[in-house]
Amino acid sequence: MKKLATLSALVLLLTSASIFAEDTEKKVFFVSPKDGATVSQKFKVKFGVKGYKISPAGQAIEDPSSGHHHLIVDGGPINKGDVVPTDDNHIHFGKGQTDTKLFLKPGKHKLTMQFADGAHRSYGEAASATITVTVK
Repeated sequence: MKKLATLSALVLLLTSASIFAEDTEKKVFFVSPKDGATVSQKFKVKFGVKGYKISPAGQAIEDPSSGHHHLIVDGGPINKGDVVPTDDNHIHFGKGQTDTKLFLKPGKHKLTMQFADGAHRSYGEAASATITVTVK
């Protein structure tokens, strides 16, 4: 009986630790469109985030749990600590936006969402997500 109680307590402890680890996980993801989707030339992109706080550019600069989204069209993640460029392929959402309407030419496109701090310094590949869409 004592072994059963000890085993039950161990299972409860491991389950609690697993739940806590899941709750503190940090990640960014695309809510829509889904990877591999076929979209029209103008389509909505919705960003998701877990374990980070959304804050506008210029705020909470030194808080590693805070930042905002960047969308990279036909490119990959930005190295950790590098500033996300500002050009036609690197779109900043410095007001803390979590969605946008995007217009792309027909064809296959890679979309990378990059989360970065208030000074636009990338949190690296771990805080990015990449999908491919086909624009008809």
